[in-house]
Amino acid sequence: MSHQHSTDYNFSFALGISLNIIFVLIEATYGILSDSLALLADAGHNLSDIFSLCLAWGATFLAKKTANEKRTYGLKKVTIIASLASAMILLIALGAMILEAISRFKNPQPIEGMTIIIVAAIGIIINTFTALLFLKGQKDDLNIRGAFLHMAADALVSVGVVLAGILILIKDWLWIDPLITLVIVGVVLIATLGLLKDSINYAIDAVPKDTDIKEVRQYLEGLHKVQSIHDLHIWPLSTTETALSVHLIVETDALDNDFLLQIQKYLHNNLKIHHSTIQLETQHSETECVLNVPHCL
Repeated sequence: MSHQHSTDYNFSFALGISLNIIFVLIEATYGILSDSLALLADAGHNLSDIFSLCLAWGATFLAKKTANEKRTYGLKKVTIIASLASAMILLIALGAMILEAISRFKNPQPIEGMTIIIVAAIGIIINTFTALLFLKGQKDDLNIRGAFLHMAADALVSVGVVLAGILILIKDWLWIDPLITLVIVGVVLIATLGLLKDSINYAIDAVPKDTDIKEVRQYLEGLHKVQSIHDLHIWPLSTTETALSVHLIVETDALDNDFLLQIQKYLHNNLKIHHSTIQLETQHSETECVLNVPHCL
């Protein structure tokens, strides 16, 4: 995980939320004017996306809060909670879309005129633009990935509405609307399950997937003055920062700060470990360490 400052996304969140509020107002207005339940329902769905963006933004803001005596790591972990919440909200939204698609297969409903197609086209533009604001950051930050997936999913849904609307107007294929919906749900579901899996792993302090514990172990064991290691732990402090703790059995002349600083610098710059706590022990003390046991890596 690259160390990405949350302030980089303040403008993206502010712009994305503003655009989506405007779009919800447009949808609701035209939904009332055209007496379209579909537009009003989608406006309600987009409100949940605005909530998700606010949740992700709030998490990045709280993550910057200074650590104190009660919360010694600050509130960095809220970014993981937010990414988990985003995944759950997405799953609920996808479930609602599946139920709606099944209902439309049983009782096909025509797209209500060009109004819905035009409004959906506006949705494609706004949601795609908003998703692009988070495209780069979503690769390194689960919290940002949650925001990206919400916007990307909405853009795909809007594409589906436009395609279905055009085909229904030309061919009168009423079944195409729920079919396209299910295809879109399938695509988004795969990405959402990945987000959910990663979020749960982060929440239970699993090794972040882009941190190779074997590479870390190989580096530490390969150090010139290190004889063995034990009690190695790697876990996420947030969606962008990783921590490590380890005990090193070293030669007596390695007990100095320069050796420690050399290791910490390498871990930070080359292995994406932002916070490392390293305990040095001599061969004589190996049997005295209560953590040098099989169940401790």
